[in-house]
Amino acid sequence: MSITKAVSNTVYNAYEKKLLNKVLNGPIPKHLAIIMDGNRRFAQKLGMEHVKGHLAGSNKLEEVLEWCLELGINVLTVYAFSTENIKRNKDEVDFLMRMFADNFRKAGDDERVHKNKIRIKAIGKIDVLPKSVQDAVRYAEEKTKNYDKYFFNIAVAYGGREEILNAVKMIAKDVKKGKIKEEDINEKLMSSYLYTSDMPDPDLILRTSGEERISNFLLWQLAYSELYFADVYWPGLRKIDFLRAIKSYQDRRRRFGE
Repeated sequence: MSITKAVSNTVYNAYEKKLLNKVLNGPIPKHLAIIMDGNRRFAQKLGMEHVKGHLAGSNKLEEVLEWCLELGINVLTVYAFSTENIKRNKDEVDFLMRMFADNFRKAGDDERVHKNKIRIKAIGKIDVLPKSVQDAVRYAEEKTKNYDKYFFNIAVAYGGREEILNAVKMIAKDVKKGKIKEEDINEKLMSSYLYTSDMPDPDLILRTSGEERISNFLLWQLAYSELYFADVYWPGLRKIDFLRAIKSYQDRRRRFGE
């Protein structure tokens, strides 16, 4: 390692530590939601196949989960695969399905998950996914169903508009069956019919890749969420990028006297 690089690493580590201490002394979001964008562009930039970018993105999620545990963020929800993504190249989608199946099973057996009592839940149209993925999802959810310290939600085959439409249809059916009255329909009832019914709405939405849009993610739930857009591809997200997002959330909270 060159002297210049060694000095650069020392400065980086010192800054990261300083930023971490600042963040730990401020209000920590209870629920962080992340749009993990940029896997394919990350791979393309490095001259790699798209699948390599997805693998790098999966590894980054492992890191980010550690960062969330370090800060004490209770709920982490990540956008892993949208309903629109199903239309992508078949080979790429097949690879992602195999990766999801492997990762859900690994999560169900992960010592870190059980040590920290992390409940795993998949949200989205799970029934449209291959049986191998459905079985792996059930495996992870069953192994962690009794945990309530931390919550890790993976949005797979997910679409925000579709989630809202499904909730409206279920409410309409229950009104027709006489389970609820039309006058009982309010925001609280609506929320109870969503995939995220058993958790608080996100305090902070973080999106990587520099894109400043929500892309059909948690449309109902993010009504009062803070938004942060990081100009870095998901696999390239550094801890200081993550901490800056949390610091931005804290600064906004202080600014509005919350």
